[in-house]
Amino acid sequence: MSGNEREKIRHLLVVQDLQGQRTIILHEATYSIGRHSSNAIILYSRSVSRQHAILLRVTVPGTEQYGFRIIDGNFKGQGSTNGLIVNGERCVSHNLRHGDIIHFGSNQAQAKYYAISNLSEEALNESVNADNLSDFLTEQSQPVTPFHTLVVDPNFEGASDAALARLASFPEMIPNPIIETDLEGNLTYLNPAATVKFPRLREMGKEHPILEGILTEVQNRKVNSFVREVQFGQEVFEQSVHFLAESDLIRTYIIRDITEQKQAELELYQRDRLLEAVARAANYLLGEMDYETGVDKALAVLGEAAKVDRAYLFKNHFHPLTGEIAVSLQCEWTRFPLPTSRHHWQNQLYELPALSRWYTVLSNGQLINGITKDFPANEQGILLRDGIQSLLLVPLRLDEQFCGFLGLADCTQERIWSQHEESALLTMAASISGAWQRQQVEEKIRYQALHDLLTGLPNRLLFDELLGKALANATRSNESLAVIFLDLDRFKIINDTLGHTLGDRLLQSVAQRLQTSLRSGDTVARWGGDEFTILLPRIHFLEEVTQVAWRILKAFENVFYLEGHELYVSASLGIALLDEHSPDAETLIQHADTALYHAKDEGRNNYQFYTTSLSAKTPDILNLDKNLRYALERGEFTVYYQPQINLYSEQITGMEALLRWQHSEMGIVAPSVFIPLAEESGLIVTIGEWVLRTACQQNRAWQDAGFNPLIIAVNLSPKQFRQPNLVETVAQILAETGLEPQYLELEITESTAIEDIEFTKKVLYDLEAMGVHLSIDDFGTGHSSLSRLQLLPLHNLKIDSSFIRELTTDTRVAHIVKAIVTLGRSLGLKLTAEGVEKQEEIDFLKSIHCEDVQGFYFHRPLSAEKATEVLQRKSGRSQ
Repeated sequence: MSGNEREKIRHLLVVQDLQGQRTIILHEATYSIGRHSSNAIILYSRSVSRQHAILLRVTVPGTEQYGFRIIDGNFKGQGSTNGLIVNGERCVSHNLRHGDIIHFGSNQAQAKYYAISNLSEEALNESVNADNLSDFLTEQSQPVTPFHTLVVDPNFEGASDAALARLASFPEMIPNPIIETDLEGNLTYLNPAATVKFPRLREMGKEHPILEGILTEVQNRKVNSFVREVQFGQEVFEQSVHFLAESDLIRTYIIRDITEQKQAELELYQRDRLLEAVARAANYLLGEMDYETGVDKALAVLGEAAKVDRAYLFKNHFHPLTGEIAVSLQCEWTRFPLPTSRHHWQNQLYELPALSRWYTVLSNGQLINGITKDFPANEQGILLRDGIQSLLLVPLRLDEQFCGFLGLADCTQERIWSQHEESALLTMAASISGAWQRQQVEEKIRYQALHDLLTGLPNRLLFDELLGKALANATRSNESLAVIFLDLDRFKIINDTLGHTLGDRLLQSVAQRLQTSLRSGDTVARWGGDEFTILLPRIHFLEEVTQVAWRILKAFENVFYLEGHELYVSASLGIALLDEHSPDAETLIQHADTALYHAKDEGRNNYQFYTTSLSAKTPDILNLDKNLRYALERGEFTVYYQPQINLYSEQITGMEALLRWQHSEMGIVAPSVFIPLAEESGLIVTIGEWVLRTACQQNRAWQDAGFNPLIIAVNLSPKQFRQPNLVETVAQILAETGLEPQYLELEITESTAIEDIEFTKKVLYDLEAMGVHLSIDDFGTGHSSLSRLQLLPLHNLKIDSSFIRELTTDTRVAHIVKAIVTLGRSLGLKLTAEGVEKQEEIDFLKSIHCEDVQGFYFHRPLSAEKATEVLQRKSGRSQ
């Protein structure tokens, strides 16, 4: 045994508990002692705490030697249950000396400490298993003198209370970062783990994320300890903060790195957001009557949930020029006011190098997912023009065919798309494809129900529907229209001699020639057999009708070449004009049919009018236009009023103002004649202001006369509605006439409302803010829906008279009116039925709770004097 070996200090702890005696050679810098199996030294006794004490290696001041200090409690500074007793005295901590006896709360668990230097390695190993260990150590060794009276220098850092508390939590040894600051935020201590983990902590001080805001939180929370979460770069930590009031210190521990936990929580949160968004989007796609509106809402809710910059829907189609497969952007949503990319994505051929790979991947049912810089160069070009840095695309399929794709794009960062985002986009694509398929099925069913399968032309049902709407528009716009009944001459001979197949081919060719002979906006329908009906709306001159009739006859002069046959076919035409003799759809068709027979009687291959020419029944247009310009200053205009009646109380709830023109020479000029002229010339703006002022004055006069206040309804023409100073004009007229805004209702037609929905919204909201009531006139004729009109601040819907006329004869129309009333009432709108003339109509409207009506059944339009008399009778007053 060498001298160096004999001088080596040996530290032993001889433990005695319920399982007997054992010797522990102390090599490590720190030991935890307690009942729990996680301790370095386990004591088998119920009186011992789970972690009862800490054994800490301490350097002896002024030497290179060290001893051990025992500290009561666990690493968090929490004391044991039954205390620590050294040499018979209870203590919190103690610098161990050779021969010290330690009791851990009772006599069931104790230990004796030895520090010796004259013991060889072999003797040391023998001592560990010796039965008479105490005698053996006494005989074989002598204690090292410094440890007889081991005293730590009072000036040594480890002797202070603060240092003792620090030692009790083992800051120098444990791998968790520990930081201390004073109450001004100055760093007073960092353990090695904190220095390694946060190398710039001393440099940044309280500005460092780990210390940022701690002083404020300590003051605000008013507790001595709490746990918070802090983020440092991409990492998230759980930080325990302790305010040591007795030392004016704040000690923080980084308990654990919860970055992965937070990422998992964030992923779960994002997954839930996406699932919720997909569910909401599916509801939009199912609930919206308009497919594109549903898609717009679905893209918006998904884009918001995914926090992307753009969401797209692209549709495949054939290129209009080349016929090759191409793609176009159908719908787009952007988070910020980004420039639209729609003009970049119209009629883009897949055969282009930038899109060929996309077609291959997507048509095979695969995804495109990546960062723009990783895409091929030609693809980068089309993405970077829209500022796209990351892109996710999934295919859309319809009947197992690749029909387009759905995409998310990020323009602000290089984003890695998650599996949840891929899954959400795939689910959304399936929902959109389903909605798309439903739309196509519905359109196909509607098309088949409303079109002739042989020629593809509208059938009788659709023609009746279009004619009804055209009549309503003509009445509202003060225009005329014409219906032509056409029959092929001697078609039966061709059909019987050459067969029905050739006859069908001939009918298809006839349909094509008829379509090319008409004006834009005209309609040709197959009525049945070899009969066709033609609708010519918006007629101002008789010559317009004769020109169309002449072109149709001219189209039949050319031979039909069909299956080797040269066929010469002519046609006979009967024409009926909208006038006092033909005021409705049924009469128009009947009169056109009658005129057709006259054409056949006249030798076929010609056209005949049911009545005399249109120019004989209406004033000369040019002369009328000249007189119209002076009508207002000559006082030839007057306003009539048609009462609106509540079906249950039979009281008058309002009046509609209607313009009439009494010319000194021409007599009464129909509104259907002069209103279009006024609209075209711009005079309608001045005339409309006069009507509005006159109606407001009359309503105020009725109120001043003591009648119950009622609402006066005034129609605004399209040109008048689009005047930039309309709101100011209305306000000025109300101020001049003294009529309160709530007693004025302004009506616009459905087609005017939906022509520019954003402009309409702005004007109507301004008028509503003023207090004016707002109404849609002739609802049901403008091909819109309540889902669009509900965007507007409306108070009243006026159901078009064309629906009311067919209430008792067409169950389909009755269902439509009932649906309109139900939806309108659910939106809080007042419903007014126009054109009510029969008791059966009133009974039906009562049954569906449509309370207000207007029509000849109660009152025709009345002069101001006659309207006043009606109000007097209703109020029970004499004149």
